[in-house]
Amino acid sequence: MSVERSGVPALARGFLARRKRVLVRLGAWSLLESAQTFLGGYGVAMALDHGFLAGHTGTGLAWLAVAAVAVICGGAATGGVFRGLADLVEPLRDGLIRRVADRALTEAIEAPSRAADGAVVSRLTNQTELARDSFAGLVLVARSFVFTMVGVLIGLGALAPELLIVVLPPLVLGLALFLATLAPMAARQRVFLDADEALSTQLGAVAEGLRDVLAAGAGQSVAARTHALIEAEARAARVLARWAAARTVALGVAGQLPVLLLLVTAPWLLRQGLTAGALLGALTYLTQALLPALHTLMNALGAAGTRLLVVLDRLTSGSRSALPGTPVAEKGRPSTERGAPARVEIRGLTFAYGPNAQPVLRDLDLTVEPGEHLVVVGPSGIGKSTLAALIAGLLAPDRGEIRVAGRPVAPIPAEPSRRRVLIPQQAYVFTGSVRENLLYLCPDGASPAALTATAAEVGLLPLVHRLGGFDAPVDPAALSQGERQLIALGRAHLSPAPLVVLDEATCHLDPAAEDRAERAFAARPGTLIVVAHRISSAHRADRILVLDGVHAVCGTHRELLDRSPLYRDLVGRWHAERI
Repeated sequence: MSVERSGVPALARGFLARRKRVLVRLGAWSLLESAQTFLGGYGVAMALDHGFLAGHTGTGLAWLAVAAVAVICGGAATGGVFRGLADLVEPLRDGLIRRVADRALTEAIEAPSRAADGAVVSRLTNQTELARDSFAGLVLVARSFVFTMVGVLIGLGALAPELLIVVLPPLVLGLALFLATLAPMAARQRVFLDADEALSTQLGAVAEGLRDVLAAGAGQSVAARTHALIEAEARAARVLARWAAARTVALGVAGQLPVLLLLVTAPWLLRQGLTAGALLGALTYLTQALLPALHTLMNALGAAGTRLLVVLDRLTSGSRSALPGTPVAEKGRPSTERGAPARVEIRGLTFAYGPNAQPVLRDLDLTVEPGEHLVVVGPSGIGKSTLAALIAGLLAPDRGEIRVAGRPVAPIPAEPSRRRVLIPQQAYVFTGSVRENLLYLCPDGASPAALTATAAEVGLLPLVHRLGGFDAPVDPAALSQGERQLIALGRAHLSPAPLVVLDEATCHLDPAAEDRAERAFAARPGTLIVVAHRISSAHRADRILVLDGVHAVCGTHRELLDRSPLYRDLVGRWHAERI
């Protein structure tokens, strides 16, 4: 753990140095508490030796009254301690919040295109409160332990110096064992906070992008990743719990072993002249003062102390580490490689929307050769989009079979296939950067050159420049339908899929932009099926499929002008509209 490198100790020293008056007040109240500790054991010893055992009941009661008054004064001192503690804790929290907010704003100004850091929420809320509570607990128990131990040791020395010979060795050994666990515990605490921050980021991203997750059919993968992060945090918590068990051993050595040694060596101590009252006073010091203070100290330092160091390191560090799952741009990454163009075979395809409905497609046979450019035309509602959805696997045929590259098409998401891409009329763009939207269908990424080439070929590059580059954030609500279509077209063009299906995917583009995009896909290696929005798309195709609701006719533009009255009518109407 690199706490020293983070500058946390220097920051802590500077923070405390500016609050010397508060520390002096805390020390004064703590001295009053140590007086209570001293009189607690010493008063019991004096009450027994000089009072009850000597036959002077009044003297014994007087010494017990002194111890009781010391307890009352200690209560008043505790109130003063908490008031002084507030003067330390609240400025710390306020300073940390300002530091985190300043850092987040600075990063936003320096890199406006960078996605917002969801972990800032965890730092501003959970981690600053952890730091505040941990710091308060640490100051409280460390101060209490130091002054309690001072009172106990002075009291033991005043009763009999031999008591220190019995108590000090196990106390020092137990404290040494405990201190040896702090460094590994701090490292484990860092792992736990990393896991907590990653989980917080993941949950924030899922909540914000739930629409994206559902639309992309990524529910299972997102759930699996979230479950993995939850398990990672649980594992880190279990490791911390095991180190907490090590604190129990140290507590036993430092707190319980002195009591046991005191009882074992009692005969020897009595032979050295130790009185019964001094022995009882020593037990009072150990069981009523030192042991509770040790227990509180070890719990606070073992948990709150290590947690405080790690949290302060994270809150005050100027560096921002990448979180799990953060996309990282890599220079020199190879361009996307596509497979061989896919052959599409449709045999006896029949589909109806419901058991009693008339089939939209009936006994359709069609073969699209590898690398071929096929355009599907026909009146509105005739089944063109249905055919595109069947080829993409979004719908399952009632009868017949569809094969892509020799394999039957399985419904999505049962088959997370990279063999085909469908871009529908309502193009989907998710919240994220332009780069993330374009690379969504590229499991192996793409080189910057391939990214730029794709954007230029489909006509997306002007929009990329207007948004601020490939790393600029995308707000889907701020884009026009045509701009969303351009981004979706770029995503499909860049993908390695050997089959692309465009279902009126250019309907919101002007004719020139549509022509440019379709020519880019026609030049792209792979098989292309286009459900046409304008009949001009047919002029760019190798073949055209005409759906008329009775039977399908497929051929070239010239062939269909002779064979299909419907196609002649569509071409004639389109020319009339242009005139």
